[in-house]
Amino acid sequence: MPEGPEIRRAADEVATAIRGKRAEQVYFGQDRLKKWGPVLAQQRVQTVVSRGKAMLIGFSDGHSIYSHNQLYGRWIVTNPGPLPETSRQLRLAIHTRDRLALLYSASDIQVLDKMGISRHPFLSKLGPDVLDRGVDAEQVRLRLESRDFNGRSLGQLLTDQSFVAGLGNYLRCEVLFTSGLHPTCRPRELDAEQIRRLAQNIIQLPRQSYATGGITRDLAAASDDLDAGAAFETARFWVFRRDGMPCYLCGRPVQRVSQGGKTCYLCPDCQQ
Repeated sequence: MPEGPEIRRAADEVATAIRGKRAEQVYFGQDRLKKWGPVLAQQRVQTVVSRGKAMLIGFSDGHSIYSHNQLYGRWIVTNPGPLPETSRQLRLAIHTRDRLALLYSASDIQVLDKMGISRHPFLSKLGPDVLDRGVDAEQVRLRLESRDFNGRSLGQLLTDQSFVAGLGNYLRCEVLFTSGLHPTCRPRELDAEQIRRLAQNIIQLPRQSYATGGITRDLAAASDDLDAGAAFETARFWVFRRDGMPCYLCGRPVQRVSQGGKTCYLCPDCQQ
């Protein structure tokens, strides 16, 4: 599933393509939404923002298109003309005079007004977005130490969007590894330095991933591997999807375990 950095990068691309432009046509692939096509056509696209793993595209009439890519959704920005050849289903298309923003495969799409946004069951419960520059490690530290969150296992807490928004499974695994913490640890069991380091990594790793297109590992080491011919997916992570491979720090094989109903990757020596 795309996580906060991937959706923020997609929002950046969509914004560059269509923000400030008039939507000449808006197409919805789901029957329940087709009535909104004529309503939004000829409206100007005013805003394109990400909120955690969701995106909101705001129009000049006050409506916004909410989308959540879930597992398979994918945005493609292209020029007018024949649509890309793909087996994916087109769910949303926003046509401007010179650019198209296309969303394939996603099923969680809604048209909302301002009241609908404020009451939305996902958006209204989001915690601070780790990619928002107004959010810092001190805010995250306070949340980790609060009674609402300090008794929960980190393996479950870090993907709870009401704690912080934007973390998913790969970021959870990478944050825990760089913090030297096992997913079964609870914030109340940690000392002040462990909490400080965890809070910093919760902020720093998603922002590094956003800036680099998905690298959470040490940048110099990843760059060296890429220069030596390693595939991007091989070089980008510390532990995620590296089960059976040696830990970059200690050499012990990375393990794959189940945590919070999802697969989690960890080093049994580096994470206690």
